[in-house]
Amino acid sequence: MSEQNRLTYAGAGINIDDTDEVKQKMAKSLETNDGRVLNSLGAFASLFDFKFPEYEHPILVMKTEEPGSKQKLAVQHGRVRSVCYDMINHLINDIIVMGAKPLAVQDAIICGSVEKETIAEIVDAVAAACREQDCVLTGGETSIQPGVLEPGTFILTSSIVGVVDKANIVDGSAICKGDVIIAVASNGVHTNGYTLVRAIMDQSPGIMERPVVGESFLDAIMKPHLCYYKALRGLFGSRGLHGMAHITGGGIVGNLNRVIPDGLDASVDLSAIRVLPVFKLLREAGQVEEREMLRTFNLGVGMVLVVSPDTAEQTIEHLRANGMESYAIGEVTDGDKRVVYRNRLNWE
Repeated sequence: MSEQNRLTYAGAGINIDDTDEVKQKMAKSLETNDGRVLNSLGAFASLFDFKFPEYEHPILVMKTEEPGSKQKLAVQHGRVRSVCYDMINHLINDIIVMGAKPLAVQDAIICGSVEKETIAEIVDAVAAACREQDCVLTGGETSIQPGVLEPGTFILTSSIVGVVDKANIVDGSAICKGDVIIAVASNGVHTNGYTLVRAIMDQSPGIMERPVVGESFLDAIMKPHLCYYKALRGLFGSRGLHGMAHITGGGIVGNLNRVIPDGLDASVDLSAIRVLPVFKLLREAGQVEEREMLRTFNLGVGMVLVVSPDTAEQTIEHLRANGMESYAIGEVTDGDKRVVYRNRLNWE
C-alpha cells in the first residue's frame, strides 16, 4: 500500500493533538477550591470525598439529564453557552425536589468534529453554571464521533450527585388533605417542548419577527432554564414542606402526580395560573389546543410546592424574598392519586 493510501486516525477525522489541546483548555475551567475534589483532569475517574459529619444519615441523590432539542436551536443561533446553563439548572432542579443539596456534576459532550473553541466554551459554561449553584464540575467525557454526528453538531448530557439527610427527604409521603399547592414561576419555556416550538417556527416563520414583551422571540425562547435551588434551600427540612415537583415535559399533571400519595388528589385551578406571554404567542401561531399546551409546556409554572396550610403564606414570602414569584393554585383533596384541573386557563 502506498504511503498516500495509508489510513490514519487524523485522516479518518480525529486528530489526537487537537483533542489534547482541548483538554488543556478544559483544565482551567475545572479548577476548584472545593477540598472534597481529590484529583483533577487527567485521571481515569474523579475522586470525591464523601464525608458529611453534619448529616446523621446521608443519602446520595443521583440524576442524569440533557437539554433536549433546545440544543439544536442553541447551535443554530450561537447560544451554546446558554444551553449549558439549561442543562445544569434542569439537572439541579430534578434533585432539589427531594430536598437534596447538589454536590458534583459529570458531563458528556459528543461531537461530530473537533471544534476546539466550542468544546472549551461548553466545558467552561457547564463549570460556571455548577459554581453558581454551589456545586462543582468534577470532569466528564468528550467524545468525537465523525460519521455518527454531522460536523459542527453536538449532543450534551450530564449527571449529578447530591446529598440529603434521610430524615429530611421530601418525597410527597407527608402530603395530606387540605395542603396548599403553590406555583413557583418559570421565566419561559425552560427546556421542554422544543420539538413543538421548532415545528411552530417551521410552520409560521414570521413568529421570529414578533416581539414578546419588549424582547425578541428568539431571546424569549432561549432564556436559560431557571434554577430554584438557592431560593428553595432555606425551606429544606422545614415542617410544612410536604412535596415538590419540577414542571418539565408532561406539564403539571405529568409531574405533580409523581408525588401525590394514594387516596388523595391535587386539585389545580387553571384560572389561577399566570400564563406567560411567550406561551400565548406559541399557542396563537401554532393553533395549538389548550390540552396540548398543558401537556407539553410549563406555561409559566416552573416548580410546584405542596405545603401545609399554616405555612403557605410564609412559604410564598420566603420565595419572594429570594427573587421568585409564587402563588397558590390549588389544594389537596380526597381522591385517587390524580391531578385534577378545574376552570380554564386565561389566554387574554
